[in-house]
Amino acid sequence: MPSTDSFPSSLLLTLAFAAALALQLLLKLWLSTRQVRHVAMHRGAVPAPFAQRISLAAHQKAADYTLAKARLGLLHLALSTVMLLGWTLLGGLDALHQLLLTQLGTGLAQQLAVLAGFALISGLLELPLSYYQTFVLEQRFGFNQMTPRLWLADLLKSTLVGALIGLPLAAAVLWLMLATGSLWWLWAWCLWTGFNVLLMWIFPSFIAPLFNKFEPLADESLKARVTALMQRCGFAAKGLFVMDGSRRSAHANAYFTGFGSSKRVVFYDTLLKQLDGDEVEAVLAHELGHFKHKHIAKRMVLMFALSLAGFALLGWLSQQAWFYSGLGVLPSVQLAMGMPQGNDNAVALLLFLLALPVFTFFVSPLVAMGSRRDEFQADAYAMTQADGSALASALLKLYEDNASTLTPDPVYAKFYYSHPPALERLARMPAPAHSAGAAA
Repeated sequence: MPSTDSFPSSLLLTLAFAAALALQLLLKLWLSTRQVRHVAMHRGAVPAPFAQRISLAAHQKAADYTLAKARLGLLHLALSTVMLLGWTLLGGLDALHQLLLTQLGTGLAQQLAVLAGFALISGLLELPLSYYQTFVLEQRFGFNQMTPRLWLADLLKSTLVGALIGLPLAAAVLWLMLATGSLWWLWAWCLWTGFNVLLMWIFPSFIAPLFNKFEPLADESLKARVTALMQRCGFAAKGLFVMDGSRRSAHANAYFTGFGSSKRVVFYDTLLKQLDGDEVEAVLAHELGHFKHKHIAKRMVLMFALSLAGFALLGWLSQQAWFYSGLGVLPSVQLAMGMPQGNDNAVALLLFLLALPVFTFFVSPLVAMGSRRDEFQADAYAMTQADGSALASALLKLYEDNASTLTPDPVYAKFYYSHPPALERLARMPAPAHSAGAAA
């Protein structure tokens, strides 16, 4: 039942939300300023440990790319903050909700329309920055390989896939909120967990091929080498595939995807062009290190546990009138009178998804620290299964080819970086057997 002191509770939530958002904004600005200053300060010289392997031109390109992304990030921060305030405290979500109530009345169709309208408007507002990042920033540094036609096709396909998957899932959650009583959040969590497991199984075979071509690895020598490595590590995969990443970007990567019998090893074609056989084997050994240490399984368990807590919290908040009014939405008459929730379910979902990151942002350094620990463990495992100097050489090439800065601000890196900075990471490896780039 909503509390009788809903006005004080509503005001407290408004003040807490505004204060957390302001503190988050100031912290992000401070960290970004540190990063920009530190990278610019070290732009003129390659760090001594890399001086014989990375050219000055490559180092300066990485610095300029990092600075350009940081400036664009500030613009995105301003836009996202304005959008967040517009949807919440300034009443944007409430206006959309009331408009659709007028047009569609109460019921599931109106609830789905609120979710779809929110997603569509938010996506349209962010579209110019996405276009700029691809066709100006990435183009400027030689990474973009997309045409406007392909970019638009990807946008349309991703929107369609998102609607085909997301709307039925949303409809099921909204139905559970109405039909299963006060423990709806537990049933919704079960549905969400099952959906995520199913998605991991179907994504490699049915969704990813909508956007990229996946060809079996044709290099027989490399295939034999990779297969032997996986057998040594006790890893079974459905196949080894090469993805046409170069169709969209010059960035390189490799990853595992899928679940159970659908697991695949995927190499970007750009990765295979940049690395030799020893280096590819070392990079894959690193990925297998995550498998060996059960990092992915542990993250899944943690994600499901945290999501259970999140659903439970949402289950309680969705019944509190002050939760809505404190974030700029007029609660339904039924909810305001302490009756079972009326037509607020979709709004409750959106408010929760909008407000939660504002408060959880401050624990992101702990998440990043755990991820960096996992990367060190995976590196250590890779050096027991492959050539450590080849792993160092591969990482240097990837840092150079992806224009990743070698001189990030230490505080910024500890707060945001999911992978250790190059200097810390390579200090634990043997020196590369050959140069990754000619020194200037």
